[in-house]
Amino acid sequence: MKQSYDVAVVGGGVVGCAIASALVRQSLRVVLLEAAADVGAGTSKANTAIWHTGFDAKPATLEAKLVARGHQLLEERASDFGWPLERTGALLVAWDDEQLLRLESIIANAQATGYTRIEVKSKSEVYELEPNLGPGAHGGLLVPDEGLLDPWSIVIALATDFVVNGGTLLRKAGVTKAARIEGRHELQTAAGTVYATWVINAAGLNSDVVDRLLGHDGFTITPRRGQLIVFDKLARSLVKHVILPVPTATTKGVLVAPTIYGNVLLGPTAEDLTDKTATNTTAEALAGLLDKGRAIMPRLIDEEVTATYSGLRAASEHGDYCYEVFPDKYVRVGGIRSTGISSSLAIAEQVIADLGERGVKMQELKSPTTVTMPNLAESRPRPYQDAALIAADPAYGRILCLCERVTLGEVRDALTSPVPAGDIDGLRRRTRALAGRCQGFHCGALITEMATAWSGHTHA
Repeated sequence: MKQSYDVAVVGGGVVGCAIASALVRQSLRVVLLEAAADVGAGTSKANTAIWHTGFDAKPATLEAKLVARGHQLLEERASDFGWPLERTGALLVAWDDEQLLRLESIIANAQATGYTRIEVKSKSEVYELEPNLGPGAHGGLLVPDEGLLDPWSIVIALATDFVVNGGTLLRKAGVTKAARIEGRHELQTAAGTVYATWVINAAGLNSDVVDRLLGHDGFTITPRRGQLIVFDKLARSLVKHVILPVPTATTKGVLVAPTIYGNVLLGPTAEDLTDKTATNTTAEALAGLLDKGRAIMPRLIDEEVTATYSGLRAASEHGDYCYEVFPDKYVRVGGIRSTGISSSLAIAEQVIADLGERGVKMQELKSPTTVTMPNLAESRPRPYQDAALIAADPAYGRILCLCERVTLGEVRDALTSPVPAGDIDGLRRRTRALAGRCQGFHCGALITEMATAWSGHTHA
């Protein structure tokens, strides 16, 4: 199989999907190459799901610029795609005098990035905002525009937008070799050979590998593992804001945050590794998180744990995103780290601008198709609560996953959509099924049987 495109985007995480979606809406022939069985299966699926403002980014960096712009773009496009966003605000808490003194530098940093809405809070005001905090807080800062997002639906929406507007998605299509032949890139993948005039490298943890395949050597990815603990939905009433620590020179530290899905997160750790597949959790790290969580919010630790997980951030040796456009018609988009979801739409906007400056002919689609995602957030009505929807299709009234209240209709839709679930993990991200208290003990066999039966409808 040999196919020719204007652009090949390597990597189907949130950044790659955002870029691919933006390119295909400019009437370009685009292929999106994802090595895994599903989009969003790497760094994008396992993170803290924070809607970042960029207030704590390094001033004058590309990251600071794109996170701030991306925060705005996510809000602008949320209604089109049905993305839930919750502007809870973030409360940065100082737990000793030294941290209290460092708040001034954090304010100065925020102002240097262009964020000016940060507010100083006294000790008493901190406890008014978060009554369940542990003892010992000295004061804090409120960042009112920080919030929560649904990382799973954002990735899937962008991939779906790409496909329904004419893009070609190839899964299980990791790039193994690359060459320049007669002015085009030749990419060999497990799904066949692809030719493209331009290549965009958004391969996340493997972006340095792809960079070298394309004849460059500009950075090295050191996977940074973040382990997290997910507390039961009964804990959600304990936390009103994203609770942040005062960051150090090496890490933003451990946070406590509610989620769009109604749970509470504690984490992440920050462990630099060499293994890009080491997404396991460890007893030592989880015990350390519980100790830190006990100091931040003692009542939280008394709540039941629903799950633990870990994700790998694509950290590099550079203090900024590894973004560059090269004369050989190659765009490097690497080292995006933990702010990638918040900045993804702005990164895509930047790629479009840079390709336009280099003579790529683009024309906006006159009537692009926009697909609205099913709601996974607890702040909005879910299908099992929608009497009119159930009356029209009783499948939305039959609950399969009792823990997360996921219906037969939702599972069916996830298996038959334009970008159907590539595996059971992908089905979880599309519906929340198997993600609740019992972790699939009740519904796992039935849902797996359904997924197997529908496997003929999924893309390879």
